[in-house]
Amino acid sequence: MKGNPFAERLEAFVSVVREKGLAAAVVYNQANVRALTGIDCDNACLLVVPGKKTAKVVFHTDFRYVPMVHRLAPWLTVKDIKKVVFSGKKVGYESTVTAARYLGLVKKHPKTEFVDIDADVKALRAVKTPDEQEKLRAAEKLNDEIWSAAQAQFKPGMTEREMARVIQHLMIERGEGEAFETIVCVGKNAAECHHVPDDTVWNGKDPVLVDMGVKLNGYCSDMTRNIVPAKPAKLYKQVYALVLEANRRAIAAAKPGMTAGALDKVARDYLTKEGFGKAFGHSLGHGVGIEIHEAPWAAKKQKTVLKPGMAVTIEPGIYLEDNLGVRIEDLVLITETGCEVLSHSAKCRGRSRPR
Repeated sequence: MKGNPFAERLEAFVSVVREKGLAAAVVYNQANVRALTGIDCDNACLLVVPGKKTAKVVFHTDFRYVPMVHRLAPWLTVKDIKKVVFSGKKVGYESTVTAARYLGLVKKHPKTEFVDIDADVKALRAVKTPDEQEKLRAAEKLNDEIWSAAQAQFKPGMTEREMARVIQHLMIERGEGEAFETIVCVGKNAAECHHVPDDTVWNGKDPVLVDMGVKLNGYCSDMTRNIVPAKPAKLYKQVYALVLEANRRAIAAAKPGMTAGALDKVARDYLTKEGFGKAFGHSLGHGVGIEIHEAPWAAKKQKTVLKPGMAVTIEPGIYLEDNLGVRIEDLVLITETGCEVLSHSAKCRGRSRPR
């Protein structure tokens, strides 16, 4: 493992496997494999045999990827993916693998008890390494830049699809494409929090909600902003102000030692007090990294304790069906004393930074 930038995380995973009393663990999930080795490969298995003192770690893949692994991770032992060999009464696996993969493991090892270790890997992934933190900062910075460039290209008469396409093209030109399918909602379509862009035309006066994220260096960004009318309707103005305040309160509260559920409660209690609790139907946020949705989950009753290095979105929203929708989302990084806001786009027109 010497030389592996993820060595500390991999060693922690070996310790988890050992503590669970597992003879071995097989990791197939592409994002999990990457988080433990730095290798992005769509056909790989990381075999970990903890041993009592010294662990054996083998990267299994096929002929197509062997040269890449040798080049990028010379510290790894590489073997054919058709020759994944392990034994033992209890072996770790990921419950997120396909049914075919799981049934194949059971058929080949009928006397082995397979123990789910997916959550253990993802818990380790939740705390980003310093290098991962820098990649998240860079991805979010690019997202800010693309949002600024996209707004300059938006024109009255464009459809939601056309506006989304502007963002998509910029992401391909400047980054590695979308981290997820861009959401553009004109007017009352924003009441659908995961609205699929359609042929609704923007008249240049209605509010627009945009949820977007670009991928850069293999890491995702995530942000939601709104184009606010110069003279918004009274209800929209009220709702926007409440969502913005909920966003600010949650950011101010985010710190290590609190639970993810407690963070959700900060925004939820405020919106409930203001009479819009039922209109905030989703969780406050989620982790972001190699995947757009990963641990930790800032949701009701979530007991995960926030730690320095965790990245989580703060995205309160209010959705009034067939009327309006507002969501304001920032990506924050938990620090030793609070949090660092990684997204810096204005939260409404006329402001250059979040306030």
